Amino acid sequence: MDLYLKGKKAVVTASSKGLGRAIAEQLAAEGADLLLCSRDEQAVCDVAAQLGQKYGVSATGMAVDLSSPEQIGWLVQQAADRFGRVDALVCNAGGPPSGSFLSLDEEAWLHAIQVNLMSVVRLVKGFHPLMKEQGGRIVTIASSSVKVPIPGLVLSNTLRTGIVGLMKTLSVEWGPGGILLNTVCPGRISTDRLVELDTAKASRDQVSVEEIRESMVKDIPLGRYGEPEELAATAAFLLSPRNSYMTGSVFYVDGGSIKAI
Repeated sequence: MDLYLKGKKAVVTASSKGLGRAIAEQLAAEGADLLLCSRDEQAVCDVAAQLGQKYGVSATGMAVDLSSPEQIGWLVQQAADRFGRVDALVCNAGGPPSGSFLSLDEEAWLHAIQVNLMSVVRLVKGFHPLMKEQGGRIVTIASSSVKVPIPGLVLSNTLRTGIVGLMKTLSVEWGPGGILLNTVCPGRISTDRLVELDTAKASRDQVSVEEIRESMVKDIPLGRYGEPEELAATAAFLLSPRNSYMTGSVFYVDGGSIKAI
């Protein structure tokens, strides 16, 4: 299926690896021009160069700290200068630290709020002027924890749920202007973040990482962890003109692990 993304202008945050990189590659494969960012400038510039050469699209990488409103503002200005408009925006950020409620101090909460919630607020507000003329698509990457909270991830459980509320609210406010906003929630997708979480849980439970993975897979009807490319395919569709009537929704890419209706 042609997603009609050829020549569209897309911005993907936290795209030097993992889910962000996979989404960026899927968009490039469909012909979209890219502006990518990450805290690791060398890594994201390398990804941009690889995708640009592989798919024949314009792709630029730059260093941006999503906890900084000034740097997000700079990213928006770069997109305005390079593209003049933005058709697709992916709000993605690394997950906050694991920990129980009583183990986390206020500094951890404030930092996570800046990176994982306020970054989305600032990104969607900043890019709105570049979408309002022609409409656009926004996808935020959250977590299956918005449906079923994950033990030991109180920061993620709290902030990801806030993102869903924001996207739902904006889908109503911005729908008349042709801007569609959706949330994609990964389950257990094979990324560096998941290795970190499995390792932390193995340490807490005093078992091996392999035992943790085996126990987790038992709860996944498809019997395996997902691949970043599988989530990226869903995100690319939602970011494309092919998605013309879905907004304010939450999409779980979890192999069926969420059992709730």
